[in-house]
Amino acid sequence: MSDALNTIIKEKITAKFGEHVLETTEFRGQLAFTVKQDRNCEIAEFLKTDPDLAYDYLEDICGADYLEYEGAKDRFCVIYQFYSFKNNHRVRVKVFLPEKNPSLDSLTCLWKSAGFPEREIYDMYGITFRNHPDMRRLLMPDDFGSNPLRKDYPLKGKGERDRFPKYTVDD
Repeated sequence: MSDALNTIIKEKITAKFGEHVLETTEFRGQLAFTVKQDRNCEIAEFLKTDPDLAYDYLEDICGADYLEYEGAKDRFCVIYQFYSFKNNHRVRVKVFLPEKNPSLDSLTCLWKSAGFPEREIYDMYGITFRNHPDMRRLLMPDDFGSNPLRKDYPLKGKGERDRFPKYTVDD
């Protein structure tokens, strides 16, 4: 079932988005597409609304920093994991972003649950999501001046931890 469904998905995505699909890979039966950044929302909507595919659940969104990684298409990557309850099948969509002004369309118009993971990626990597209803820091203080999951962020920090209050067991 998985191989047949992977073939159908590849054909449908390639037929509709052709030149916007940069790469298609398969690992352990799971299909992954690398797509151009200006089409992430359109492709996600197609995966969700096409009756044969029906990827109605956004399982996860995460960010990655490919600084100094050989073979990376760009510095940053946002990875979406979709699941179809109808087909009991997963598909992954990757979108690479440049180091300068990394920005992507928000999927909150399709899945409200995209809100918090997109804010976390913004907070940790500095990737902004256009049309996000509440694009502000989620984990770090508002005045925190950097993005701690970037590979060029110092392992010991930049001294900002000294500003955080120190708590003891008795507090």
